[in-house]
Amino acid sequence: MNPKEIPVGIVGLGLMGCSIVTCLLIAGHPVVAVAPISVDMLTAEKRIKEHLLNAWQNGLIDNEPEFYLRQLIITEDYSLLEPCRLVNECTIENIDIKESVYKKVEAVIAPDAILSSNTSAIPISQLQKLTLYPDRFIGLHWTEPAHTTRFLEVICGEETDISKGEFIYQLSHLWGKEPILVRKDIAGFITNRLMYAMYREAISLVENGYATIEDVDRSCRNNAGYFMTLVGVFRWMDLTGVPAYHTVMKNLLPTLNNSTEVPELIDKVVREGGKGVLNSHGFYDYEPGEAEVWEETFKEFTYDIRELALKYPGDVVKRRLEEKNKPLDS
Repeated sequence: MNPKEIPVGIVGLGLMGCSIVTCLLIAGHPVVAVAPISVDMLTAEKRIKEHLLNAWQNGLIDNEPEFYLRQLIITEDYSLLEPCRLVNECTIENIDIKESVYKKVEAVIAPDAILSSNTSAIPISQLQKLTLYPDRFIGLHWTEPAHTTRFLEVICGEETDISKGEFIYQLSHLWGKEPILVRKDIAGFITNRLMYAMYREAISLVENGYATIEDVDRSCRNNAGYFMTLVGVFRWMDLTGVPAYHTVMKNLLPTLNNSTEVPELIDKVVREGGKGVLNSHGFYDYEPGEAEVWEETFKEFTYDIRELALKYPGDVVKRRLEEKNKPLDS
């Protein structure tokens, strides 16, 4: 597969959409970026240029931003999506808006082009019923910033042709991803189900007075945050002794939070209009200018952690075994 020969469309140019565009440009795809709302036309190019500039300055790419921008069209005209072999919708989590976008996209793309959604909450099986050809519809769940992270979930709905998912799964390796192919649709997919179990337990510990927000975050950073870049939960249990986890589960699992209600701690933040660093109102208090510095620091961190993670790809042990077992030159 040659990305240069596979035009890709992105519809929705908010924060996530712009970093996805950046990822695909870096991979070599010609990209048509459609702004479903006019205000995105004013901000998208600046965001994408800034992503590319940061990527160049951090050694992620070999060429200056203009080299990649030559492959980009930013437009409000859906008809320019006609040659695209893949179109990824990145609009807000509103079914009516997504359905409107799908109609506009499917009016111009070929019947065998793949249509996908970046939803993280709405089931793919539900969304594909809004399309003309549900068998070519898949979910693509990215994480921000899309151009530096290895994460991507490729999700098949009930009516998806599995070969479409397998094609994108293979293609996404050229995007710098170590993808997850979700062969059966499930609410929250894989990563969100794991993460929201942690979010719920973290909030429960704070609400019930066992620890502060700062302490819970510190626990995550210095325990799971220490090993998760190299291994996941199953490999971690293998590395540290499976029987111990079996023993602990007998007593601990019954005590974990299993509430189905949205916790008051997060509900209160949202009721008060809190959006986190976006408006300096979240679980933490932010001094003037502090939220901006957190955003800058996180951006810097994404490049540093990417450099470390690339030293330990998913097949690192397999590679080392092959190297170790190579016959010595005579």
